[in-house]
Amino acid sequence: MSYTTFKQLHQENQILVLGNVWDAQSAKVAQDAGFKALGSSSHAIANLLGYEDGEQISVDEILFMVERIVKAVDIPVSVDFEAGYSDDPDTVAKHVQQLADLGVVGINLEDGKVIDGERKLQDALLLANKIKAIKANTPQMFINARADTYTTEHTQPLEESITRLSLYEKAGADGLFIPLVETKEDIQKIVSSTQLPLNVFLTDTLPDLTTLHQWGVKRLSHGAKIYEWLVEKNIDVFQYFVNDPRLPKS
Repeated sequence: MSYTTFKQLHQENQILVLGNVWDAQSAKVAQDAGFKALGSSSHAIANLLGYEDGEQISVDEILFMVERIVKAVDIPVSVDFEAGYSDDPDTVAKHVQQLADLGVVGINLEDGKVIDGERKLQDALLLANKIKAIKANTPQMFINARADTYTTEHTQPLEESITRLSLYEKAGADGLFIPLVETKEDIQKIVSSTQLPLNVFLTDTLPDLTTLHQWGVKRLSHGAKIYEWLVEKNIDVFQYFVNDPRLPKS
């Protein structure tokens, strides 16, 4: 699927809800369920392979998992590429070219980084320079620039978000992602500050899709929520099988 097709999905008369997946099987299930596009969950893939989230996994392992996902479906796939797995913009651009070669049409790229188990906000210019390097090398890649202003509990998250998003838009980003922004006031102020589609992250306090669309939101992600829910179910199942190794009746 093409970059153009994926970009157009952000301009429909309804929110683009990404199916966040972690392997070929979950990708197939999500496609069959009716999702129009998929996004890999870096958190889920890392946990699946025995790593903690936060760029602990190698790029080669990511590429292996992403290739299986892309080959399993016929709809656009975007990859959560965290902070690019390097602080060098040219290296990040080379990694993204590898993703493009596999058929990936979009990425999430963030300005936060997990350091000693804690997510910390990085210099906005670093992400802006990564965006520029990627676009110079792979212009047909949808870059969803993520600002970790709310996730890192910045003292002025709204103001800092708008400042950073303006910088990322000028650098060539195609979309903007603000995890944990939740209020109508903040969301509408962010939307009015940019021409790019806004992506928010599913939380228990967000309203329904219709209301979010009225506020100007164009894309919704749920990250590793489905994966984590299934892990909890797996725990119950394995505990059941310890005592009774027969399949429970449906």
